[in-house]
Amino acid sequence: MKTTIKYIVLPLCILLITAEGCKKDFLEQSPEATIVGQNFFKTETDIKQAVNGAYSSLNGLGNTSYWLFGEMRSDNTSYQYNATDRGQEQREFVDEFLSSATAPPIQTYWSLTYTAISRCNDVLDHLDAITMTATAKAQYSGEAKFLRAWHYFNLVQQFGGVPLRITAVQSPSDSKSAGRAAVADVYTQIVADLTSASTSLPASYTGADLGRATKGAAFALLGKVYLTQKKFAEALTALRQVTGYSLLPSYASVFDPSNKNNAESVFEIQYLGTKPELASNFLYQFAPWTSGSAVTGDPGTNLGSGNGWNIPTQDMLNAYEAGDARKDVSLGTGFIGSDGKFVNVPYVKKYNHGFVDRNRTNDDFPILRYSDVLLMMAEALNEQGFTAGGEAFTLLNRVRTRAALPDKSAGNANPLLAVNDQAAFRAAVLQERRVELAFENQRWYDLVRSGTAVTVMTAHGQREMQQFSNIPAGSYVVTANKLLLPLPQRDVTLDNLTQNPQ
Repeated sequence: MKTTIKYIVLPLCILLITAEGCKKDFLEQSPEATIVGQNFFKTETDIKQAVNGAYSSLNGLGNTSYWLFGEMRSDNTSYQYNATDRGQEQREFVDEFLSSATAPPIQTYWSLTYTAISRCNDVLDHLDAITMTATAKAQYSGEAKFLRAWHYFNLVQQFGGVPLRITAVQSPSDSKSAGRAAVADVYTQIVADLTSASTSLPASYTGADLGRATKGAAFALLGKVYLTQKKFAEALTALRQVTGYSLLPSYASVFDPSNKNNAESVFEIQYLGTKPELASNFLYQFAPWTSGSAVTGDPGTNLGSGNGWNIPTQDMLNAYEAGDARKDVSLGTGFIGSDGKFVNVPYVKKYNHGFVDRNRTNDDFPILRYSDVLLMMAEALNEQGFTAGGEAFTLLNRVRTRAALPDKSAGNANPLLAVNDQAAFRAAVLQERRVELAFENQRWYDLVRSGTAVTVMTAHGQREMQQFSNIPAGSYVVTANKLLLPLPQRDVTLDNLTQNPQ
């Protein structure tokens, strides 16, 4: 098993009280309201520790916020209603497009993301003053800029224009932002960060550094950013720079915790099940709350409002073609109850590899994979012009071949495999991305980027309301305004921000 990166959370200050501390120095402390970064950032080791702290922000976001807003807002997943435990009703509202500006999940997502950005800014603001090799300095700068770009990319897609903070906050007087930046300005900063990162990050790592951002990760994310902006030529140029990766022969082995940071992994959130603060818990959160230990395999499982999330929808189950090898790896169609009978409640299997200890698992979470890169390249090529039998088809079918599915082609005698024009290829790529990247928090962003979110989610909502009686009135009223989340009301008030129309 490859060694995963060990993340260390950066302390804001370290107070050492010794016998000498009882003298004059004890009375000459810096104000607690001021972050005195200069007292911490003195050596290269301090910088690396700070970078590790920036990575650690991904762990908390990955355990809930990323899938809640990237997957459950889509037609891929929903939740298992729990009438006896209503402790997580606000998560249900996210799925049903009922979230308000005061919703705790939105506030949490926003706050954690800006905390993560602040950690990146701390690194970048102090980097130049520390003595180290030019290579090391370039790497740490690239890592911080990659992570900052990733966070801003999530924010701008979910909220639109957001406050653009690119320097560290040194005191309370710095905490107020300049207001919401224009969407174009946020993207300009993202592109600048990723362009810089792509020139300074190494192509690969070894040993304990496996899992850090690489040159390939920066180019892959840059390609996705350009694709989202519909800059297809620029996207293709960036994506062609993602080299040194390959599809694994087995789809299942991509997600195996014993095979972390494999040849297909471009970037993944690193979790370590042996340490409580670094462990993942998707196995538990995605298990139906009525499943006992049937899904988790943990005889001590105590399931309630923290379980039954990200449940695959009937729409998702229907999305797989017959014979698709990815379906059984990605989801279970149900489980055997305590009475020995099959219970028809699906669940995500992709991160189900057992537990290390109660509520702690060792599964990483994929952010960028090489199959994602191939499908983005196919999309970019098609958007520049449809070519029957061209490179876009080759890329699409490479992903399908691994899934044990036949090729799609122009003029195919099988109408289910025929892709005869640009619009049909666009739909084929969107469909392939859905099943290849299922439960990897890509679907919502794909729907919005493709301009199909309102239509798809309105139809999906109608089917959900017909299937389930617990869904509140007014759910799934999906409009163009609803494609953006409301900004958290606390920050709107304190920072004098303009709210998104709902």
